[in-house]
Amino acid sequence: METTRLVQLNHPSGRRIALVQEPDLVLINDFSSIYQLALTAIDSGKPILETIYSHLSADKLNYHAIYTGNSDWKLLPSFDHPQNPLCCMVSGTGLTHKNSALNRQMMHQSADEKPTDSIQMYQWGLDGGNPVEGQIGTQPEWFYKGNGTMLKAHGDTLEIPPYAKDGGEEPEIAGLYIIDKNGDPYRVGFSTGNEFSDHVMEKMNYLYLAPSKLRQSAIGPELVIDADFARFTGQVSITRDEEVIWQSAINSGEANMAHNLSNLEYHHFKYAGHRVPLQVHVHYFGADAFSFGNKIVLQEGDRMSVQWDGMGRALQNRLKVSGEGEQLLAIKSI
Repeated sequence: METTRLVQLNHPSGRRIALVQEPDLVLINDFSSIYQLALTAIDSGKPILETIYSHLSADKLNYHAIYTGNSDWKLLPSFDHPQNPLCCMVSGTGLTHKNSALNRQMMHQSADEKPTDSIQMYQWGLDGGNPVEGQIGTQPEWFYKGNGTMLKAHGDTLEIPPYAKDGGEEPEIAGLYIIDKNGDPYRVGFSTGNEFSDHVMEKMNYLYLAPSKLRQSAIGPELVIDADFARFTGQVSITRDEEVIWQSAINSGEANMAHNLSNLEYHHFKYAGHRVPLQVHVHYFGADAFSFGNKIVLQEGDRMSVQWDGMGRALQNRLKVSGEGEQLLAIKSI
């Protein structure tokens, strides 16, 4: 199925958004962000597709030049809060895919080989994560990744900070949401994501899962308005010195998950604090493969690539290792 895909761009003259019509990007007039476009569609009561095409210009840009970094135009994260990154919440649900649960099982299994809490929670999802319409299903695992200051675009580096133990890719689908002025959540679309986590820290003890997730992550390059969440297939790879050192097929969507989309969305937006008017949410839906599960240790300069069929061009980010070691931060008194 042909999908409607948008990108966000920055230029010395200011921000713009564009419709993907390979091999071109067609600029959309009157909006500097998809956030602004979405709010306009909601407030007008018109479908977002109608809003897009009624503002479509005749101006085209060379997508390949922008994608490869050979242009004054730069890709931004595929969705954000353009004025205030603190009004963007980045979060996710884990243990949605069997392989994710098995990787966690291997990380934390004790000598008696009893099922871990991770396997138990995954089973709860299998048993109750697909409720019939109108019913509330089992609550999934949930984690916080940060605010919009931690959100990166295609072509940006993803950083292992000095206090981290490691850093590794997690290829995912991200749901992109906006809260309208009345406090009602709307799904704007989906995007390719690299949720990027510290798996070595998590492996030390499962109670370190929370701080292991407080890292940068990337979405893009494209936001897909009308993607079908039923099934996604794709590929993830790690390239070092222009040689692919690891790659894997990846699968996501409801056909490959323990929870359906409506159940995951309900358990995220049931909290009043997640329905603050005019807030933005970027929410990752889990993964079924990542290189750490195959004992790959990423190094400075490695390129992480995530490609989902039907979701546009691949999301690519290089790894950056920052700092010489953790430095104590002194807190001042007022």
